[in-house]
Amino acid sequence: MNLANHRCWVEIDLAALERNLFKIRSTLPSRFLYVAVVKANAYGHGLHQTVARLMQSGADYFAVANVFEAAEIRQIGSGFPILILGPVLPGEESFVIEHDLIVTVSTEEEVERFNKLALASETKVKIHFKIDTGMGRIGVWYEKAPELYQKILKAEGLELCGVFTHFSSADDSAEYTRLQRSRFLDTLQKLPGILQNKHIVIHADNSAGLESLSPNSPFNAVRVGLLQFGVLPYPGSILAEVHPEPVLSFHARVGLVKMLPKGTFISYNRTHQLAHDTKIAVITAGYGDGVPRELSNRGEVIIHGKRCPILGRVTMDQTIVDATAIPEITVGDVATFIGKQSDAEIEAGEFSKWANDIPWAVFCSISKRVDRIYRTPRMQ
Repeated sequence: MNLANHRCWVEIDLAALERNLFKIRSTLPSRFLYVAVVKANAYGHGLHQTVARLMQSGADYFAVANVFEAAEIRQIGSGFPILILGPVLPGEESFVIEHDLIVTVSTEEEVERFNKLALASETKVKIHFKIDTGMGRIGVWYEKAPELYQKILKAEGLELCGVFTHFSSADDSAEYTRLQRSRFLDTLQKLPGILQNKHIVIHADNSAGLESLSPNSPFNAVRVGLLQFGVLPYPGSILAEVHPEPVLSFHARVGLVKMLPKGTFISYNRTHQLAHDTKIAVITAGYGDGVPRELSNRGEVIIHGKRCPILGRVTMDQTIVDATAIPEITVGDVATFIGKQSDAEIEAGEFSKWANDIPWAVFCSISKRVDRIYRTPRMQ
């Protein structure tokens, strides 16, 4: 793989993505559907390449944010159910019929609008019914769910395919997650026919909590997002045993190396002053590429297998690091922001902590001017 012409790039290991899917699948009960969440350009990994590999590897379902992402997936492959997690706006309904998409419904207005669309098109509109159990975002409030459910049943043009909720604090509050789960399960009991219909997809977890995997649980699907890309979002998850492999690594080049004397200020606003004579390296990536400004004076990169601290402000196109410990450094060397060199590694989680952010946002923030390079070998 020739990287000589790339100033800043990410490498995406599609074989690792496939191995992660197999590992996750092996942990799930056989009744579970694997719902691959690939919104926001597959979390910055590239929608087309990622979805194609997931289709080849055995994903059952895809979930995205809007009709445009869904339509793009439909162009990649037919026959896969595609769930739109976000609202479908008025004027976007034609995509639903044209591409055979599944919409999320949680209001009376949506029930009426999609039922009217189905009857006018002489077809059925497939829906998942979303219940708000405490996220405070999309979904009918759980106490109102039985009433709206009855309206769905009376809408001749709608085909109910699934019901779900979304946990707001799965990463930081087991107690609140238990409350949301209890509300959801109690609400399901109040929806006649839901639990008896084996064709209804019931999902809540995006990292398969222990309750979902119980033999007596009504859940039969799990939404898999960040985990398939090699990051364990919730260390307490039962899927911690999967040990997913990182799929994405983030790199740039050393663009300049020079010595600066003690006392020199570095970068905008003079937020760092050199305590001694220092060899600095200017890296050809900045916040315009996806290096968060929060890494200023606190993040690191790896060059020649050694960690180099970031000095001063991260700028739009360049990041300055202390390379004093690397006598062999030269222009054109690879600097790694996320990934591994020799025995040194910066994981996405560590990078995100420096950025005071989450891996989802970090991946999505890697900009379009960063080249995506795909490793595509099949598993042996």
